[in-house]
Amino acid sequence: MSSRHSIPPVTANPHLPALTGLRSLLALWVVLHHLSNRGGMLDAAVRALPAALHELAVSGYWAVATFFVLSGFVLARTYAASRWDRSSLIRYGIARWARVYPVYFLSLMILAPIIFHDLVSFPQGRSLALRLSLLFNYGLVLQGWTGHLPVQWNTPAWSLSCELFFYLCFPLAMLLVKSARRRGTLVIASAGFALPVLCRLLNVPDALKPLLHLGDFLVGIACARIYEALVRSHLRLAGRGYWLYLPAAAGSAVVIALPQIANWIYLDFALRPLNALLLIGLALGGGPPARWLSTRTALLFGKASYSMYILHIPMLWWFKVSWFYSPTLPPEADALIYIALVLLVSALVFKLFEEPANRRLRDTLTARFRSAPRRATEASSPPGTTG
Repeated sequence: MSSRHSIPPVTANPHLPALTGLRSLLALWVVLHHLSNRGGMLDAAVRALPAALHELAVSGYWAVATFFVLSGFVLARTYAASRWDRSSLIRYGIARWARVYPVYFLSLMILAPIIFHDLVSFPQGRSLALRLSLLFNYGLVLQGWTGHLPVQWNTPAWSLSCELFFYLCFPLAMLLVKSARRRGTLVIASAGFALPVLCRLLNVPDALKPLLHLGDFLVGIACARIYEALVRSHLRLAGRGYWLYLPAAAGSAVVIALPQIANWIYLDFALRPLNALLLIGLALGGGPPARWLSTRTALLFGKASYSMYILHIPMLWWFKVSWFYSPTLPPEADALIYIALVLLVSALVFKLFEEPANRRLRDTLTARFRSAPRRATEASSPPGTTG
């Protein structure tokens, strides 16, 4: 999920186009994963594929880890020149909240009739406290901290809990990187690789997903610093990123498609450096894949990827009871119609709602926080001193 607007001026070209285009592929992979689940519209078609391709199709949940690394990378690039004082922290917090919550709130509004029906039709024995806790969890985006819930209103939303936690950690990580330079980058990178392993060794519960996935975000921050160092170096890697991203993409495909190579824990660990190489390579650019990911269409859906990611499950609930869905058609045809609708709606939501809401909230809240100290000063000053 990309970031926008730095706290003062950003470094040049913080949003590298191939990385934006990559987001569209990652979001589509998540959509494919949910369509390929048992009973999904693409379940039968995917089961008919060779084993390796079947495994790739149903493993779209791994895209979320890449999103987390990408989030750390883009934030570190965007806020590289920031000075972290009280005012900048407020603007940063507003920008992050405005980035995440409006479209998430829209997803809740789309689901509101389903949520209401579920809450009033809970079987006897389900307490009022449980119903309120579900609303509390979804309203405050706490699903990533609370483990399995008895509802599946919008299952991908757990990752937003992680993102919001990462946003809280980010200024501290950047202060370390900026104060210690190379040593700070090494510490952040080491923590990124060691933290998930440590969590597993300490049997940190799966319910605490933000802690389990913090390592991906920290690796992304370190990748941004490594990328900047490579650009400044004499290695002349700019435009030759395919040396990194092609082997990384191939390696990721192999370890995901052949799960017998490693169990889940080791696969998670193996994908982290591969994701790092993938992002650094695409940031450096070069080669047809990077150019394809930088086309206007890829960029549009890359920018709309957050809407695609967080709205596709609410849309799926309604799609199956709409006239767009036809039980008489092959399920693969219904899946194609659904995917086309998801692409169309996500692009429209990005253009007509996400961007305007992001900008308006950011500008309105930033202006209000700027004026608050001034009003407080005027209120506490003796008459005639504020002129």
